[in-house]
Amino acid sequence: MTSVRLRDGALDIIEAGAGKPIVLLHSLLADRAIFDKIVPILARQRRVIVPDLPGFGGSSSAGATIEGIADRIAGLFDALELGTTADVLGLEVGFCEQVHTGGCSAAGCVARAAAAIDYGMCDVAFLLFADTHVLEDRTDHSHSYRREWTDPYGLMGPPGAFGLLTRAYETKYGLDYRMLGKLAVTQRNHALLNENACEKLRVPITIDDYMNSRIIADPIRLLDCVMRTDGAAGLLMMSRKRAKEKGLSKCIIPIGYAERTNFKGGENLVDVTKSGHEICGKKALGAAGIGIKDVASFHPYDDFIIAIMLQFEAFGFCKAGEGVQFIRDHDFSYNGDLPLNTGGGQISAGQAACSSHNLVEAVRQLRGEGGKRQVKDTRNALVTGIGWINYGRNWGSSAALVLVPE
Repeated sequence: MTSVRLRDGALDIIEAGAGKPIVLLHSLLADRAIFDKIVPILARQRRVIVPDLPGFGGSSSAGATIEGIADRIAGLFDALELGTTADVLGLEVGFCEQVHTGGCSAAGCVARAAAAIDYGMCDVAFLLFADTHVLEDRTDHSHSYRREWTDPYGLMGPPGAFGLLTRAYETKYGLDYRMLGKLAVTQRNHALLNENACEKLRVPITIDDYMNSRIIADPIRLLDCVMRTDGAAGLLMMSRKRAKEKGLSKCIIPIGYAERTNFKGGENLVDVTKSGHEICGKKALGAAGIGIKDVASFHPYDDFIIAIMLQFEAFGFCKAGEGVQFIRDHDFSYNGDLPLNTGGGQISAGQAACSSHNLVEAVRQLRGEGGKRQVKDTRNALVTGIGWINYGRNWGSSAALVLVPE
């Protein structure tokens, strides 16, 4: 068996014969530099044993390729990078949490931070949202269902899934694509007023531009789709008492939150136009003590334009199948009767900072810091989240968060 030991700060590896199992000790895996030096040795072996390591269960992985094992182990380092972030920022913290519910993570962070503060696990929570999609795309779907069940058939990722979802809706209810174009134009107009929006997207568009944009995954058009960008955002959360002690004003309070993951996941055949927002929306609004008609501004997660209309229906702004008419009847501009994604939404501002754009924009509006796009009614704001795409159904996670000013 190969043994590994440290001697005078250097790595000393004694290699065993080919075919012998190698035991990777948890303590050694805690150091990426050591792990990287071990990989060439592992590449010449046929079996790897990883005791007491999450995701491996201490079993031997006979016949597995070392590349596959290495990728899985390296993935564990990514999960440990929370500590690295604290180190880079020079922070000594008493409580750490990573939230991985897809596009629901930003809203979910608020709820989890509030719970941690109420429970006494921390006094002040720093919510950090940062990613570098463009600089270094580290998205890996190789272990998801897509590799086996959708990609080989040409359904390449979310645009294809939303293309099918859109067709399903159109077949069931009918669909006026110019009304989707109205939403796209409204959000783009807001992005033009947002200096923090991605500069490449701050270009005026018309409904005709939307209709004539090239097809990506029929009937999904280019201007239906979100564009991933690099960016970061941060929020500070604390108790009312601590905020008062610090002399802080214009504080925003989360008064209602709910989420739903794997909606109808146990059913084989589902209506793909339905989502967990039907459940978590009612729960969050109920906790906040308001009705859907009381919502002053709406900040829905938007990876595709159709998702906004589906959320109108799921939250009860209108009935199922009446989304098009609802869009036709309302003004969603920042000074309209239902302000919508006043920062431009992700589609027109860029999908960055862990999809926290709509959350940060809602906070900014309630603080009266919207600038030229400031809404008049700051009684409350409804923020939503959408997670990943599940196989054969709607999005996998849904979240709703109601915010009010102090």
